Amino acid sequence: MAFNDRRKDRIKSAFSGAKNYNRNAKIQKLVAGRLASHIARLELPTSPRVLEIGCGTGFLTTAMVEAGVRGDWLVTDLSPKMVAECQASFDDTVNLLNVQFAVLDGENETPSGGPFDLICSSLALQWFDNQIDGLKRMLGWLKPGGHLIATTLTSNTFWQWRNAHALENIECGTLQFHDVADFAALPNSKCSLYCIDEEHGDGITFLKSLKAIGATIPAAHHMPLGPARLRTVLSRFEKAGSCVTYEVTTVHLRGAGDAGQCYYFMP
Repeated sequence: MAFNDRRKDRIKSAFSGAKNYNRNAKIQKLVAGRLASHIARLELPTSPRVLEIGCGTGFLTTAMVEAGVRGDWLVTDLSPKMVAECQASFDDTVNLLNVQFAVLDGENETPSGGPFDLICSSLALQWFDNQIDGLKRMLGWLKPGGHLIATTLTSNTFWQWRNAHALENIECGTLQFHDVADFAALPNSKCSLYCIDEEHGDGITFLKSLKAIGATIPAAHHMPLGPARLRTVLSRFEKAGSCVTYEVTTVHLRGAGDAGQCYYFMP
């Protein structure tokens, strides 16, 4: 089995094992709500064909329903458990839609039912091995003029945690996130960026919060720290206030046939 395949299996296992995801994923729910509000303002057909990548337990799916987005939907995730939880989370409002649920590796597999008027994803892209190539693939699933809109974490995410490592000359195992400029360089892209700070009582609480939502997969080939080095990093982190920043970038791309402008901004 190739390294990337093993990593995908680890990601799937981590999120499938996140038993209290909804209770702990406060940032993820907030980001999904903001993205749904953005999507609700798009010019879409009356009954758009919609694909969601990385649905998790249904934060974005539910928020879009609540925002009045309707259509013919395919809702997917890498984790079968997450797909099942998302499907189970709906009440009668799902009857306003034609919804199908499927297990899908959005980076490497091709969904059925395309092309789509809208492809959306909330905080799933950062788990791709190659986000830029993944987005380019998704563009091929859009109808002409269709919308691809996704949020992902970018380079200043968890800078406080990384800094605690750097001050001790210890390599940080947290995923290396793209810079917003990498997404802004995509043809006809529009990107916006905002930050959310999250305070924790101490470093262990921060690490437990990541484990509770399945976000524990380290950067490729990183070896876990031993107890003594981890305590050193935790001490540095706690002296700085035990706060972490989530830097969230929204990437908006259009299907072939729509001219656009490449820029990014900070609201």
